[in-house]
Amino acid sequence: MATDPRKILVTCALPYANGSIHLGHMLEHIQADIWVRYQRMRGHQVHFICADDAHGTPIMLKAKQLGLDTEQMIAAVQQEHKADFDRFNIGFDNYHSTHSAENRELAELIYGKLKANGFIQSRTISQLYDPEQNMFLPDRFVKGTCPSCKAEDQYGDNCEVCGATYTPAELIDPKSAVSGATPVMKDTEHFFFDLPQFEGMLKAWTRSGALQEEMANKLEEWFEAGLQQWDITRDAPYFGFEIPDAPGKYFYVWLDAPIGYMGSFKNYCDRRGDLNFDDYWKADSDAELYHFIGKDIVYFHSLFWPAMLEGSGFRKPSNIFVHGYVTVNGAKMSKSKGTFIKADTYLAHLDPECLRYYYAAKLSSRIDDLDLNLDDFVARVNADVVNKLVNLASRNAGFIAKRFDGQLSADCTEPTLYAEFADAAERIGQYYEQREFGRAIREIMALADRANRYVDDKAPWVVAKQEGKEAELQAICSLGLNLFRVLLTYLKPVMPTLAERAEAFLDTTLEWDAVAEPLLAHRVNKFSALFSRIEADKVAAMVDASREDLAAEQAVKPSGPLADDPIADTIGFDDFAKVDLRVALIKKAEAVPEADKLLKLQLDLGGETRQVFAGIKSAYLPEDLEGKLTVMVANLAPRKMRFGMSEGMVLAAGPGGKDLWILEPQAGAQPGMKVK
Repeated sequence: MATDPRKILVTCALPYANGSIHLGHMLEHIQADIWVRYQRMRGHQVHFICADDAHGTPIMLKAKQLGLDTEQMIAAVQQEHKADFDRFNIGFDNYHSTHSAENRELAELIYGKLKANGFIQSRTISQLYDPEQNMFLPDRFVKGTCPSCKAEDQYGDNCEVCGATYTPAELIDPKSAVSGATPVMKDTEHFFFDLPQFEGMLKAWTRSGALQEEMANKLEEWFEAGLQQWDITRDAPYFGFEIPDAPGKYFYVWLDAPIGYMGSFKNYCDRRGDLNFDDYWKADSDAELYHFIGKDIVYFHSLFWPAMLEGSGFRKPSNIFVHGYVTVNGAKMSKSKGTFIKADTYLAHLDPECLRYYYAAKLSSRIDDLDLNLDDFVARVNADVVNKLVNLASRNAGFIAKRFDGQLSADCTEPTLYAEFADAAERIGQYYEQREFGRAIREIMALADRANRYVDDKAPWVVAKQEGKEAELQAICSLGLNLFRVLLTYLKPVMPTLAERAEAFLDTTLEWDAVAEPLLAHRVNKFSALFSRIEADKVAAMVDASREDLAAEQAVKPSGPLADDPIADTIGFDDFAKVDLRVALIKKAEAVPEADKLLKLQLDLGGETRQVFAGIKSAYLPEDLEGKLTVMVANLAPRKMRFGMSEGMVLAAGPGGKDLWILEPQAGAQPGMKVK
């Protein structure tokens, strides 16, 4: 056990209360749960909390669409989320909601302190307003044509095609996503959190080790662009907390959502009675605070959140651990392919510990996306967990039960070999500590291979047939079971239910520090199956079940490219004639490290070279593009981006992600030729 136990508070990002938990969510919660379980095995005091993020316009509108009271809907969703996490063995000490008395109290307290300290300013702004629904529209509830690249059906804050950022008012032909009405501009008073006042502190904090280096580098880009004041107000109607002394004004969901970590912990402290909230959240706290989050919400957690805490007199996180997304079979999760898999759908067909193991085997401390390859999933779990680990126990347990009444040998026949396994504890422990779970699994499986080679070499099934070899047989099988015990101890943070079954069989508790010595002259219980193989037909059934919702939608709604993206309004020939399309040769292509979607292309127009940034990074490797012909819009006005000047646009078809295809002229076309 730890001689100097640490006080640790761990949180996961708060799932939004308007949809089900899916396997993308589960990556984060499994990662955090494994880390928490390891820390507890080392004797540290760890509190693990989460909550539903229950405020905002989308939740209000969904409840209205379903004909439900909003509080009734979020309560039902919270129970569904909690049940999914429980069944995946996510060991939260408390799972709460941001729509709570504790969160309201803390949100008002933090806002009051920020205001008193001069970090809240008010001013009148003009905002798009839906005249049919009588409501101001959040950025994501306005859609229209990108003012930069002219891509249609883009959100009101940024373009998913070219990466440009803008205000909803800058959209061309904006429409309300709520009613379809054309919004109008309307003045309203809003409150702003003065984030630029914290720039110096944030620059130091983000380079203090509190973030992965990749994220710290990403934040440099935002610092270079200049921090802006943050609008923390939303107007009625809105589901959230009304701002004190400001009737009809509500806290924006991203103000009270991270405060939900504090609200959930306060609720936990109040229920327990023996925990002090201030010991973990006051500015001089010696406790450790860790947030596990996805890379899509880094901006809020690494800029706004620490600045809010600093400005209101609370402590900042010790670390923010950021992870990537989940893809399935190498592509974005897809409803049409049956790979957008809800947690509940998975649980109806497969053991949750299979997914816990597979995610752990592929997780690292980096921010790489993790691919759930379903064929590899079946093969790896069966090969590692069933064939290596469980088989190690079963091939030794039978002899111990039948020939020795469950009694292990009083001596360790191979102390050097056992020491090799026990000595790995610190190395594997460091991998867990550093969130290098994939390296921990590789180390465990290498030891499992070593244990099985030992049994193969000693061949107890042969020894059992030889007279006078009883002691040797008992010693071989006893060591095999002791090595199994060590391996399951190391795997316990990942597969707690399998570990629990192993504990029942071995009649002992699997404790990290206890692996230093083998079990000697110890009686084990009768062996029974510890784990079942994954059957491929169950995976297929899960994928089929994941298509059902989509099939129901398609029964009443046509599908396909035209249905998903209808033909735009008719234009005149003169309008089309203004667009100058040219054949271009891609002379050079390179990734833009700071952008998730962009490649930088150097295009040869037959005597003139243009630089173009194209949002096709998800579909093409740079080296695959060089030397290809394509078609570009040559007379598009140059646009200054933060990565450089973009001098045109490459044409591509497809819905996005990996499903994008640049237009390629047939052989014979030459750079500079006009497309007519």
